[in-house]
Amino acid sequence: MKIIVTDRNLAPHRARFEDALAPGCSVSWYDSSGDASVLDDLAEAEVYVGGVFTAPMAAAAPNLRLVHVAGAGTDNIAIADLPERVAVANTFHHEAAIAEHVVATTVSLRRGIPAADRALREGRWASPVHDPAIPQPNTLHGATIGFVGFGHIGRETWRLFRAFGCDAVAVTASGSTDASAEGLRWAGDITRLGSLLRESDVVVIAVPLSEGTRGLVGERELRDVGERGIVVNVARGPVVDERALFDALSGGLIAGAAIDVWYAYPGTDGVGEPASLPFATLPNIILTPHSSGITRQTFLGRVDDITDNIARLVRGVPLRNVVRAGRSSTEAVS
Repeated sequence: MKIIVTDRNLAPHRARFEDALAPGCSVSWYDSSGDASVLDDLAEAEVYVGGVFTAPMAAAAPNLRLVHVAGAGTDNIAIADLPERVAVANTFHHEAAIAEHVVATTVSLRRGIPAADRALREGRWASPVHDPAIPQPNTLHGATIGFVGFGHIGRETWRLFRAFGCDAVAVTASGSTDASAEGLRWAGDITRLGSLLRESDVVVIAVPLSEGTRGLVGERELRDVGERGIVVNVARGPVVDERALFDALSGGLIAGAAIDVWYAYPGTDGVGEPASLPFATLPNIILTPHSSGITRQTFLGRVDDITDNIARLVRGVPLRNVVRAGRSSTEAVS
């Protein structure tokens, strides 16, 4: 079986990946899907592993049986252009890493660590002990965390926040979350978003991007968050309106934000501004390059999921984490 891998995040675990494959499997490794040789190599490939798969790539792959994303998002996979025989699968394992990131950035913002760090580099001790104009910061204990979206990331993040003595509420598209079972004060559908924002000290956005969630949080919603509230976005940038977020931060409508997902992304060289507005000039934001889930542990788990699915494909048994079943595939198993 011919396998092509274009996700460079898997390269550090190449030996683990290849050791898990059955005899007769061969792997071609590329730095990106844009490598000129990928299209030629696809002529014999049965499995493609990567985050980008285009219509021309589909046309060049007559033997393809599986496209496997080394992550959750399949928005850059041209699923509609794939023949019916081709299955599409994804994998996760990022929830623990993202949860740690959310808690770490929340603590940092609530304790004023970024501002204190910048000041001390200039010889100024920015602490209420030395400057009474600086308010005493808050711990997490007793804070209300509002989850906009409460899937596997939200649940793992809440597990960590609970250890700090926090309270929490959640809204989801379906409104089917059992608040009592999850240890939440309340849970509801998206019509209760305003209530959640007004009640929360920290708003964690972890909802998928769709036409229904694009711009879900705009100027009015950020005003509901209030001047003491913090927004942490680990979903997709456009869930929060770009201009509204910039204005809320620069105008003091909210206390701060930790943003890991953006409005523009770089090419393969990793160079480029993350937005059309100068977020980097703001003192009350933590900017990270969509890296909250990028840890060694994340990709070890993903390697194991992907190679397990390849083994399942070889054996002709149901695949796991199926986004679209191929014509010859059966339903995904849990």
